[in-house]
Amino acid sequence: MSSAKSQDGNIRQKNKALIIAAAKKEFVTYGFKGASIKRIAERANIPRTNIHYYYKNKIDLYQQLLNDILETWNQRFDTLTAEDNAKEALTAYIRAKVMYSKTDPDASRIFASEIIHGAPHLKPYLAKEFKDWVQGKTAVIQSWIDQGQINPVNPYHLLFLIWGASQHYADFNVQVLSAMDKTEMSNDDYEDVATSLTSIILSGCGIK
Repeated sequence: MSSAKSQDGNIRQKNKALIIAAAKKEFVTYGFKGASIKRIAERANIPRTNIHYYYKNKIDLYQQLLNDILETWNQRFDTLTAEDNAKEALTAYIRAKVMYSKTDPDASRIFASEIIHGAPHLKPYLAKEFKDWVQGKTAVIQSWIDQGQINPVNPYHLLFLIWGASQHYADFNVQVLSAMDKTEMSNDDYEDVATSLTSIILSGCGIK
């Protein structure tokens, strides 16, 4: 029986991964309003009924996708405490954010689109969980300032700078490629982005 349950769990996990991957492509192409469950099913190459088995409707699927994006983005910074080394922590966080723009640019574009449109599906999250999360992280940054690990910068604006700079390479990739006269960014390009942003941001924080 345990083997059957394990197999069912694997099938469920595989199907949900297929649906989420297809939904990303659909939502980034058409936005929430224009997205279609029918096309998501076609992209995932599964029956439409399978999607409704896991998700009640398009809103439910979109909400889960947004939740997955936020969980992935936040987890790299979730465990930080005042006892952590500021240089090491910020370096790792900046690099992780840049690499998210490389490996999952659609996630960043979907989130950006949601925010630009007034965050209608994220308002409860922004009002509570997000606010609590940010307050926790700015408190950690403030503790680094109090310890003399970094210059007295505004913790909120430090976070906003990291988010905006790193996500720029996903959200405005077409502009970046045009400016750099490239057809696509290589692995070396993203390494250069991570190195450059880390150097600029840490220097601004007074970290050598």
